[in-house]
Amino acid sequence: MTESSWVTRFAPSPTGFLHLGHVASALAGWTHKGPQGIWLVRMEDIDPQRCRESYAIALVEDLEWLGLRSARPVLRQSANMAAYRATLEHLDQMGVLYPCFCTRSDIARESAGMMSAPHAAPDGSLRYPGTCRHLSPEARAAALAEGKPHVLRLDMARALELVRTQAPTAWPLTYTDLERGTVSCQPELFGDVVLARRDVPASYHLCVTHDDAAQGVTLVTRGEDLRPATDLHRLIQALMGWPAPAYLFHPLLCDAEGRRLSKREGAKAVRTMREAGMTPEDVRRAAGYPGVFG
Repeated sequence: MTESSWVTRFAPSPTGFLHLGHVASALAGWTHKGPQGIWLVRMEDIDPQRCRESYAIALVEDLEWLGLRSARPVLRQSANMAAYRATLEHLDQMGVLYPCFCTRSDIARESAGMMSAPHAAPDGSLRYPGTCRHLSPEARAAALAEGKPHVLRLDMARALELVRTQAPTAWPLTYTDLERGTVSCQPELFGDVVLARRDVPASYHLCVTHDDAAQGVTLVTRGEDLRPATDLHRLIQALMGWPAPAYLFHPLLCDAEGRRLSKREGAKAVRTMREAGMTPEDVRRAAGYPGVFG
């Protein structure tokens, strides 16, 4: 792909209205797709407890008011579960998934008792100590037969070994950052991550890598806060034989106190700005992208 014809995407979760941080993220992809490129919208709505259809509709409406229209129909992850299950089944057949029956308190207690290994993954989450990875086949079968609640975890060591031995062209794992060049990956720092749980049948990490491949995304534009997760996504891409897109990381919009703009921190919604009389150009300028449409 040339710089004038990237396929990019904007993938919000419909858990609230579009806000200025969203606008900056959407425009990062729009402006970098190039004049012959394609910009897509994807709804990451796999969490039934937090996602709302009303927010999904409002997000698209506000994007179109800003002049940002998806080049293809909006993909809904909630309608794509069969594809995610097929991916999980493929990974299971490769021998890189295992059921984990530990509760959050179990993990916190065991991690606290470990003296050497780091307790936190690069994204700040608690790193799993690997307890259930060592269960015997009989113990796993008994727990599953009992109906004990569990999640599915990626066996990180096994996954890395498979890529190293069976996908040598992808080893060592790297990705292309348009600003930094070739970047080395260290997915092992995440430990055995969760790829599926009972309430959310597929994790963000699995869904995003699947959908980028299925939609032919060639340039992933994402915030700096998601840079660490890229290492993990490259591993999943290599395991599945999916193409590796290029990446571009944009700075996060912050408020006057230096806090990242987010729904949780009460970021002002675009529709509130509209009601106050701001124009699409006013909002695009406030997001740091003036003159996008000439």
